[in-house]
Amino acid sequence: MPIHFTRPGRQFSHAALFAALLFLFPEKTWALTAPSDVTLETNAFVQVRSQDEINTWYTEKKQIAIILGKKREFENVAPACGDAAIFCEAFLSRATREHIVLEHALELVPDALRASIESFAAKADRDPKNARLSVQDSKVIVSVPAENGIVVDTEASLKKLEEALRNSRDTKLAVTLESRSIPAKVSEETLAGLGITELIGTATTNFRGSPKNRIYNINRAVQDFDGIVIDPGAIFSFVDHLGEVDGEHGYLPELVIKNNKTEPEFGGGICQVSTTVFRAALQSGLKITERRNHAYPVQYYKPYGMDATIYIPKPDLQFKNNTPGAILLVPTIEGTTLTFAMYGTRDGRTTTIDGPHILESNPDGSMKTVFTQTVTDASGQAFINDSFWSNYKSPSLFPHPGDEPVYTVKPKDWSEKQWREYKKLRS
Repeated sequence: MPIHFTRPGRQFSHAALFAALLFLFPEKTWALTAPSDVTLETNAFVQVRSQDEINTWYTEKKQIAIILGKKREFENVAPACGDAAIFCEAFLSRATREHIVLEHALELVPDALRASIESFAAKADRDPKNARLSVQDSKVIVSVPAENGIVVDTEASLKKLEEALRNSRDTKLAVTLESRSIPAKVSEETLAGLGITELIGTATTNFRGSPKNRIYNINRAVQDFDGIVIDPGAIFSFVDHLGEVDGEHGYLPELVIKNNKTEPEFGGGICQVSTTVFRAALQSGLKITERRNHAYPVQYYKPYGMDATIYIPKPDLQFKNNTPGAILLVPTIEGTTLTFAMYGTRDGRTTTIDGPHILESNPDGSMKTVFTQTVTDASGQAFINDSFWSNYKSPSLFPHPGDEPVYTVKPKDWSEKQWREYKKLRS
């Protein structure tokens, strides 16, 4: 058990010996005292830690100490001195050895300190925010400046907090933790290097005749895709950028195709946005990696065969930015016309869309279509030649609210239990 030297209220009579022993035992420090109030901060984020949490930072330990004015608590001093027994015998006078006692002292718990710093960092850390880009007079500009991110350096902060707790005797303590800045990818400084210089593709759809909730949801969803920058070589996921779709995030109930029905759900109408983005990606000569058509033909997406349905988490609309620069998405809504423009770097490619062609159209509204996207490089060599097939079922298979048939006789494929439950619901 190590020796801890505590200076009494009056001058230590063996000052030289005391200094020598401190040199021999450099790791010894004065006894710790726990502050009652600790504030952690970094940049503009500040948090006061609770007393219960501060208490977890310390553990009580027993150690040997020389305290003048107290009588020794050991019959045999040498075992009490442990590894320092030879120094006790050689350097401590008989009188001094009479004051070797067992002292209760506080020691820091690094794991508890680290846990507090990590808890602080979970709220203090901030992801960088890219600058919002827009187009003015055919030129891409920064409309909202970027914000750098912040991340707390846990290990450096742990060292700093430990040092502050060991050296301070104040009841109130404020510690500024170490952090580092994370620059935004899209900023005033990086704009020139992104390669967003000109229009590379555009597409429009019309949602004329939509109910007011559907119109509202389209306008709401467009906000999540305004100013998105897609890095060269990156895969764009519509669902990832869409985020949560519910009332809390500003959506209203509107009709969606789900569970073999057409029924109201938050976000009905978002597929107008995904379909327009899909067509803009096609016209820009991008590689489509994931797309699915709707279950049945929807009038808002004419010409039939070029729609893209989405639902969280699947199906999704995904495509790859196979251009030499970043791509900026710029949506606009004029009346009931939704347009998505893509700005980036032209590389001489040419895009041809053949179709859509209706291969089969049936009286019940079901149909099959196909169109082809062909993209050639500056030399005329085709590097994308993809066909997009759509197989639409009859709309009658997905009844709207109020369209469900009323049965007076049990259908042949129903069980007695199903029939009883149905009659109970209808009664």
